[in-house]
Amino acid sequence: MDDERWEPGMPVLDRQAIPGAAIPAAAPSTVPAAIPAAQIGGRPVPGPLPPSLAGLPPRSVPETQPTRLQQQYVLMSVPGLISGFVAITALELGVPLGSPLIKLCVLIGAPLLAIANADAIVRIWRAAWAWMPVDRTKGLFRLAWVAVALILWLLLVAVAVLVLLA
Repeated sequence: MDDERWEPGMPVLDRQAIPGAAIPAAAPSTVPAAIPAAQIGGRPVPGPLPPSLAGLPPRSVPETQPTRLQQQYVLMSVPGLISGFVAITALELGVPLGSPLIKLCVLIGAPLLAIANADAIVRIWRAAWAWMPVDRTKGLFRLAWVAVALILWLLLVAVAVLVLLA
């Protein structure tokens, strides 16, 4: 066995190559037929595709320009969602819309959700234009997401303003 990952007792499997490792020489009978190199946006993707994906259109496009808040997306969304949960529960229990509890929840949650969703809209926008040269339909579909996300973002801001003015 030429695979350093193999240990005694393990079955011998046809394993994928380790990224960045040299491909060991194999007997001609074990080498798969030539698999065309995958391309995303005209750039080849390193490594061969498995036979099940050969010839299929790409399933993803690499993100070349991450947004600044990408790492904090969940950390910003969770407090906003918890604030919304508390506010909605309070409203369901009969607390008036202009109460300090509801306004506090909106003051905490709405800015966090607005910033996190604005970051998501920028990511979707960039993904749409990254897909355009690869698959125009997927790019247009993501532009439709941008339109919906913008409408929902405006709705979030409008509701927050209405609650704070109540």
